[in-house]
Amino acid sequence: MRTVDECVPSRALLDEYFARYCNWGKWGDDDQRGAVNYIDEEKVRSAAALVRRGVAISLQLPLDAHGPQTGAFGRVNAIHQMVATGTDHVAGRQPYGSGWGYADDSLFLFLQGGTQWDALGHIFKDHQMYNGYPASEVGSTGASRNGIEQVPTLVTRGVLLDVPRALGRTHLEPGEAVTPELLDRACEHEGVAVEQGDIVLLRTGDMAHRRGQPGWAGYAAGDAPGLSLLSVPWFAERRVAGIASDTWGIEVRPNEIPGTFQPLHLVLLVAMGLMLGEIWDLEALAQDCAEDRVYECMLVAPPLVIPGAVGSPLNPQAIK
Repeated sequence: MRTVDECVPSRALLDEYFARYCNWGKWGDDDQRGAVNYIDEEKVRSAAALVRRGVAISLQLPLDAHGPQTGAFGRVNAIHQMVATGTDHVAGRQPYGSGWGYADDSLFLFLQGGTQWDALGHIFKDHQMYNGYPASEVGSTGASRNGIEQVPTLVTRGVLLDVPRALGRTHLEPGEAVTPELLDRACEHEGVAVEQGDIVLLRTGDMAHRRGQPGWAGYAAGDAPGLSLLSVPWFAERRVAGIASDTWGIEVRPNEIPGTFQPLHLVLLVAMGLMLGEIWDLEALAQDCAEDRVYECMLVAPPLVIPGAVGSPLNPQAIK
């Protein structure tokens, strides 16, 4: 049972959780993988055994100009450009002989502008990042420590926790915090238990609710439903490998502690070394799970191998 002090998010509780659940040194002084270390060979084998129907569901939001980014934090939506086209070929602008033509294109994007993973070098606390490495090791050429390339593959059990559906609702509202009680309620509603090495797929319904509205109704960088700071012990005790959500920042906004910005990231990412995934499209998976009442899957979700990057886009696959 939590104490009275632990029932109210505060700076003191933030510091307490950071110290209590810190994984620095747990997997060695040179570790750069964090909670992914919970995923061992047996975990991968057991995840593969979850594939029964042979159905694969993409959890990626399309990378195009219709994404949620508005320029906040300098981020914009992906820009797709054609550099060679079929019209060039038809117009005779490709003089390669033998009737040969081609199309080619490029993509400019912020690595964390769409469906993405945070790398462990993404967030700092008091000049340090995960495992105590100095923040200065992330410089203008990238991260020499805790870059996303440290996780070149990622396969484990994924567990969808559909919180609004467990409450009989379509979505949670901005500012609505997901507490341990709500996480337990979702588990009970679905008949699942979260285990060591799992990645929790947290659906709030926020993306689906705002995606069709002008400007996504302030989705990116704005107020949002999400995890409460009080959820830290829940995830720490279960030794999860990561958390991914359909919101832009996983944690509840406005943030629960006045004068702070994304405080939960400090504990989950910097102290515990969890993989954090944001802007995941969980709607198709949620519908499938509601229909077959199976809320676990084999999750195949490796980031792109981008040496020194502090985040990466991906096309995660839930396989059932």
